[in-house]
Amino acid sequence: MSRSVRTSPEGSERPLHEAYDTALLDLDGVVYAGGEAIAHAVDSLAEARGDGMHLAYVTNNALRTPDAVAEHLTELGIPTGAEDVITSAQAVARLISEQVPAGAKVLVIGGEGLRVALRERGLTPVDSADDDPAAVAQGYGGPDFPWGRFAEASYAVARGVPWFASNTDLTIPSGRGIAPGNGAAVQVVRIATGAEPQVAGKPLPPMHKETILRTGAERPLVVGDRLDTDIEGAHNGGVDSLLVLTGVTDGAQLLAAPPQHRPTYVDADLRGLLTGQPAVTEDGEGFRCGGWTATAGPGHLELSGEGAPLDGLRALCAAAWTAAGDGTCTLDAEKALARLGL
Repeated sequence: MSRSVRTSPEGSERPLHEAYDTALLDLDGVVYAGGEAIAHAVDSLAEARGDGMHLAYVTNNALRTPDAVAEHLTELGIPTGAEDVITSAQAVARLISEQVPAGAKVLVIGGEGLRVALRERGLTPVDSADDDPAAVAQGYGGPDFPWGRFAEASYAVARGVPWFASNTDLTIPSGRGIAPGNGAAVQVVRIATGAEPQVAGKPLPPMHKETILRTGAERPLVVGDRLDTDIEGAHNGGVDSLLVLTGVTDGAQLLAAPPQHRPTYVDADLRGLLTGQPAVTEDGEGFRCGGWTATAGPGHLELSGEGAPLDGLRALCAAAWTAAGDGTCTLDAEKALARLGL
């Protein structure tokens, strides 16, 4: 993806699974929700894989091991090996291993996924600040994580032990709704110590580095549902991205996206991997996609025409992002999105 400011979604004459060699897929909100496969995900991924696209699953959740994630995906009907799963635990373990001696002790504030990743890098997980750790590694520990673990982290960090976090997502989806994520737990230690961790997960470069090292992708396409992790991560890595609307991002958030949150492509779900993408073209003072034309009016976005709702959304993106330039679009889009049922 170009580092210049994106002002419109791009088109692609070729199906995306042919234009790119590897899909770097987020999990929650893209492949599954609440542990169950999202509509069309299983069939779409099977077709993309059958046509030669490499599928890799990239998650900021450091709790589960790659083996556990692969087993879950396979149970959903998506055959996956542990080598196809990249986690923020692996990214932070590599980051730590580059800064401490081989075999060093690392205080683990997190779950099994983090412990396994540290051992993979030749490091020794420990449980107490009194074990003389060379680093503190913090990752999501699950909803029942003991409060005392944050105290252990705080004792070590306050003594000057380097602090690393797998990711800083403030929330995490669950089967019952939105729950506090690792970012909320990191904030606890930050309040207690006044320190700042080195962070590895999306959207930061260590996660992208880990993903490319493990997949060998030459023409990767990031596929995600979150603008501030998946799409920004693609932007930071200089690669293209596909936003799917099966997760947390809605039309209003997409139209207001600043440059680092603007995806290359937008589609409803993972069926978008199997198709080309319609081009958005300038049409007088507006932008046209399919049967829709979008313009930036005084104080609001205007939409005329008819056709597929996604084409209307793509046209609106071009109008909003062009009006915003390198900022955030503040034009009212409520009526335009209502016409599309979004």
